[in-house]
Amino acid sequence: MAFAAQPVDETGTLTRDGAAFILQRDRGGWYTLHLQRVPVDHVEKRVRLIGTLIAEGVVSVEGVSAL
Repeated sequence: MAFAAQPVDETGTLTRDGAAFILQRDRGGWYTLHLQRVPVDHVEKRVRLIGTLIAEGVVSVEGVSAL
């Protein structure tokens, strides 16, 4: 069965794991993020993330904003 992309609008804490960025979701769990720009001002802070779920646990990010 093919994976169907889904819209994502989540809040949580943006963290860094080596070269990867992770959203620790307020609802529990986490997403690995594919980012066009590196949001260094938001690392280790609570954010709202908007994007598209492109694979299980992987989000292509359209926007990150501080809460």
